Amino acid sequence: MELLFLCIKIFCVRILDVSLGTFRTVITVKGKSLYASLIGFVEVFVWFIIVREALNTDIDSIWIAISYSLGFATGTYIGSFISNKFIKSNFSYEIITSNYELVNILREKGYAVTVFNVKGKDDNNDKYMLLLEINNNSLNLLKNMVKKIDKQAFVIVTETKFVQNGYFNNL
Repeated sequence: MELLFLCIKIFCVRILDVSLGTFRTVITVKGKSLYASLIGFVEVFVWFIIVREALNTDIDSIWIAISYSLGFATGTYIGSFISNKFIKSNFSYEIITSNYELVNILREKGYAVTVFNVKGKDDNNDKYMLLLEINNNSLNLLKNMVKKIDKQAFVIVTETKFVQNGYFNNL
């Protein structure tokens, strides 16, 4: 019974500290150094407490290592989920298409679309590069819409660090 309680405690606390670590890493990349430092303090404090307990126990069982590892894996998943839900990101969405109707549909849906005429390597057909700046809430909706309208569209999505001026649809 003592082993079970220890394994559950290690598992739960590892979820907490790894979730904090994952979240800290994401906000560090976003330039939020002060918040990242504070979260890092809590993360390492929690980690130190649980590692000390896991290593100093008289119980010798592989289940301690398994619960530690499962807590890490689960914490990574939960930390990623939390980061995606609470941290807003902007994306540059580039589409190369020969279907100009896609431009009209996207604009009707409220997206700001910048259009360039482009040529492929061995292509004499009219092609268009569409540039959109969207937030992470719109990413899957836009991806599915483009795929439905033009299965052959070439799409590139990159995370944007900074945007000045312009128009965003708050979808």
